This record gives sequence, structure tokens and C-alpha cells, in this order.
Amino acid sequence: MRNFATQRLIVSSVILAAGMIVGGFALGDGLKRAQRAERAVTVRGLAERDVTADLATWTISYSSTATALSAAQANVDHDTAQIRAFFRDLGFPADALQPTGVNVSQFKDNGVPNFTVRQRMTLRTHDIKRAQDAVRRQFDLVRGGVILEEGSGMSYTFTKLNDIKPAMVAEATKDARAAAEQFAKDSGAEVGSIKNATQGYFSINARDGDSGGGWGVSDTPYKQVRVVTTVNFYLK
Repeated sequence: MRNFATQRLIVSSVILAAGMIVGGFALGDGLKRAQRAERAVTVRGLAERDVTADLATWTISYSSTATALSAAQANVDHDTAQIRAFFRDLGFPADALQPTGVNVSQFKDNGVPNFTVRQRMTLRTHDIKRAQDAVRRQFDLVRGGVILEEGSGMSYTFTKLNDIKPAMVAEATKDARAAAEQFAKDSGAEVGSIKNATQGYFSINARDGDSGGGWGVSDTPYKQVRVVTTVNFYLK
């Protein structure tokens, strides 16, 4: 009985040792795989694209001051007629130009009441070429007696961002992978799949810089769309 018990103890010890060895190998392999899974590189990818604006908006501000409100209003009405004629002669439809605000203020100059009538008209068009022509010829308004206030500038907007977003994100991701591959090459590794990614935000700016003016030339229809993505790639 003693010998049998001894044999059982030996067999149990051998099985336990074997299990510990196998478990050790499994644990070690698991740690190695976990370490490999944690090997990653974070890079940024850039995509840029030149586009042309498809919407032009020109808010024209003008005013008149007189000692009588009726006289100030009459001058503003004259300027409004001149402005409408200006855009009509350029080929814009009548509904492209709309009044967007009017303001009347009163003050005294040496005790004499004065009235200022200020009005805004806004041009909104998708005809970018015609809008540029209007900006170039705006001095014709001055010849007609219309004095444009500072800030009466054309603004150009690119509204079709959603049409180019998918392709630009793909370009930025491709650029990020190229950067990751260079890093991997330098470190003796290979680039795997994407661990996670952040798209970033799209920005639209003047392609050649803002002129900084405020007299109808403060913007340009030529824009540059830019997006930066941050991508975390596995390394293997």
C-alpha cells in the first residue's frame, strides 16, 4: 500500500510539473502576442485640394445724411436705383439682389438735427465669373454717386465640401500609411492594420492668401481645402 501511495504521489507530481511547464509556455506565448499587439505607431496624414468657390455674396452698405429725413431717404433711394441698374447691366437677374437691412439714426450738429439713413443690399449668386466682373467694375458705382461704406466686400464660399470629403480622407490616410511605412522600415518592422484613427477637421482658406481689404476685394474664389488625419497603425 505504501508503494502504491508513493507511485500515485510521483505520478501526480509529474502531471503537475508538466502542467506548469505547458502553462508557462502558454503564458509566455500569450505575453509575446500581447506585446506584439501593443506595438503601434501614430502618424499624421495630410490631404490638400485646390477648389473654386461656387457661391458669391456681396453685401453693399451705403448711407446718406441730411437735415431732413425725407432728403436722406431720397438720396438712399437714388443710390439703390443706381445699384440695381449696375447689377442689371452686368446681366444679373433682379432677384439676385435683395435689401437686407435699413437703419435710421438722428443726431445734432451745432444744434441742428441731422438724419442718417443707412441701407444694405446683398447680392447672392452662383455665377462666380460675373461676380468677379462686378467687383472689378465697382468704381462705376462711385461714378454714379454711390459711396460704398467700408466692409462692403465680396465673399466667396465653397459649398460642395461633402462631395470631396471621402476622397480627401482616403488621400490623407494613404499619406499617413506612407509615413508609417517609413517609420517601420527604419525600425525593422512592418505596418499592419489600423488600430484607430481620428479624421480631424476640414479647413477652407484662400488659396493665395486673403488680401485683407474691405472694399470689395477682401476675398478670392480660389480656395484650398485641407484635412489632417491622425492614424494609429499596428506594427508587426
